[in-house]
Amino acid sequence: MMGSRINSHQLSNGLFVSGGRPDQLKDRQPTMSSRAVPYTGGDIKNSGELGKMFDIPNSDQGPPPLRTSRTSSSSSQLNTGPVRSGSGSGPLGGAKSSGSGPIPKRHSGPIMPTGLITSGSISSMTGSRSGQLEPSPSMGKTSYGSVVTNLTEEVKMGFKVSKAVIWFFVVMMIMCLLVGTFLMVAVKNVIFLIAVLAILGLMLIATVWNCSWKKRGLLGFLKSYSESDLSSARDSQCVKVTGVVTCGSIPLETSFQKIPRCVYVSTELLEYKGWGGKSANPKHRCFTWGRRYAERYVTDFYISDFQTGLRALVKAGYGFKTAVLVEPAKILDVTKDNRDQSPSFLQWLSSRSISIDDRVMRLKEGYIKEGSSVSVIGVVRRHDNVLMIVPPPEPISSGCQWFRCLLPTYIEGLVLTCDKSQNSEIIPV
Repeated sequence: MMGSRINSHQLSNGLFVSGGRPDQLKDRQPTMSSRAVPYTGGDIKNSGELGKMFDIPNSDQGPPPLRTSRTSSSSSQLNTGPVRSGSGSGPLGGAKSSGSGPIPKRHSGPIMPTGLITSGSISSMTGSRSGQLEPSPSMGKTSYGSVVTNLTEEVKMGFKVSKAVIWFFVVMMIMCLLVGTFLMVAVKNVIFLIAVLAILGLMLIATVWNCSWKKRGLLGFLKSYSESDLSSARDSQCVKVTGVVTCGSIPLETSFQKIPRCVYVSTELLEYKGWGGKSANPKHRCFTWGRRYAERYVTDFYISDFQTGLRALVKAGYGFKTAVLVEPAKILDVTKDNRDQSPSFLQWLSSRSISIDDRVMRLKEGYIKEGSSVSVIGVVRRHDNVLMIVPPPEPISSGCQWFRCLLPTYIEGLVLTCDKSQNSEIIPV
């Protein structure tokens, strides 16, 4: 060839090509050696490069080599050995690493057994405290807004007797008295007048009996009210459901004891009035306890029926009329002698601008906590596949209870009762 010899060879078809023969080419050696990676079983110490990222010595390679730094002799003494999360090891916080020195490693924290990288040390995660840090209770009045119903009025219950019937009996008794008086004067016969007076006496006794047993009779009627099947209940049907309570979007908290996650809370301040004492309210009589202040709230909640297992939304908030028949429990009695022993009670009074004035006071508090077993009487509503129980449009009447000699008694609103006391066992939800 011209000037230089070019290596070439002839193929089987007679064509000359440049380059050497294929059988003369040598196998190229691999540029990188590979070896089988052993199964580590999740152990970081046997994971190779992953362990090096967090300065964990490899079981196969021994301890990591010592590090050197070119900044100063003092910094080289600090940087000898693996970097730890303590303040006395690792590179100086204010020194910037140059391109010739090693890049300091920033630790996110230890690797937990689950593989999650967390912040801080394991000892800080376990903590020296065994419980949560509870905030100091605030005795100020809580404002819930329009979502929660403020029960400012008493539960409305009374006798459901027609006014026409009442006026008929009044007119008849007046006529009987006039006739009896006339017979006694004209005929000198007092038997008819005595019979009329006996009838009047019986009517007076029946009235006093009904007034005294009105609430007890109504509670007995509500307790004996038959349970309803929610799965087959129709819209606008009055039902009674008993089940476990679950809080809705806004749980409540008691005012004094600060018991969380309640659907109903009640705090009452009562005062005892002696002879010539100050009245707590206009209807306060002597030698009785009168209510001076009250906080009663109820909100929407869920109830899980014991019979069917269905879950219904009870609409008790947003100003719906609700009758909660739960007796509050006595918390403490405060007199002039022991009032200094209750600083939390004095703080509670001060936050509500209530003066004590050397009065005998009693604080009561009631609640329905999440997990309690309650009974609800209301009307079924279904809206967008949501089962709800709303207040009935008409008052609920007990009817005549002849064996108890009680007249028909009515109660207005959604009825909510809790048979068990607050100290009973709560079902976890």
